[in-house]
Amino acid sequence: MPEPTILSQQLLLSVAEELKLPLVQIAREAERNDPGLAGIRATAEAALRLLDSYSLGVRLALEPAELGQESITVSSVLYEAGQQLDGLAKQYDVRLELNVAGRFGPVLAHRQGLQAALVSLGAALIEALPAQGGEQLKLQLATHRSRYGIVAGLYADTKQLSTDALRRGRALQSRSRQPLINLTHTSGAGIFVADAILQAMRLKLLTSRHHRLYGLGTVLQPSQQIQLV
Repeated sequence: MPEPTILSQQLLLSVAEELKLPLVQIAREAERNDPGLAGIRATAEAALRLLDSYSLGVRLALEPAELGQESITVSSVLYEAGQQLDGLAKQYDVRLELNVAGRFGPVLAHRQGLQAALVSLGAALIEALPAQGGEQLKLQLATHRSRYGIVAGLYADTKQLSTDALRRGRALQSRSRQPLINLTHTSGAGIFVADAILQAMRLKLLTSRHHRLYGLGTVLQPSQQIQLV
């Protein structure tokens, strides 16, 4: 399937920005009028973040010059992502955990893009986990060292997060409403938005294993190593 033209991308970007206003209004009204509407607020805020992430991915693809990189710590990005996902996780009774396996130096990356990708992944997985069953739903935001670099990802106790499932989902993305049918009953939009953001950052969305959990994430290079190359 041909790549979207610049004009169509700009049009979709405008549509995404237009959709944000009613969602902002819904989130504010839910917060102001009734504390019992926390679930509605969390859903509206999650939709807003998805639109923001989509818009960011389009902007980075259209204007690579905006892809400014900085030296960041992965643990701080994971922590901020967890904070943004907290309301949605509570709505779905999913417990979030932060797991930083060791002390790592900074990596060189676009902080906003990396955080947006992780939040988009997290939201999609939170919505998918209840359908996977199990008595205790848990999603782990984790970083660890691999032979390829520093991994930042989200992990759960579900074997549905596999390389084959991701490959099939990418192949079906333009032809099916549920390209990740084995993983989630939704469209899995958050996973594909994260994929697009990481591609714009010249990174890859990969499946990963960590502490007997299955996950999705990306590999980042230590900033000192990049400077030496």
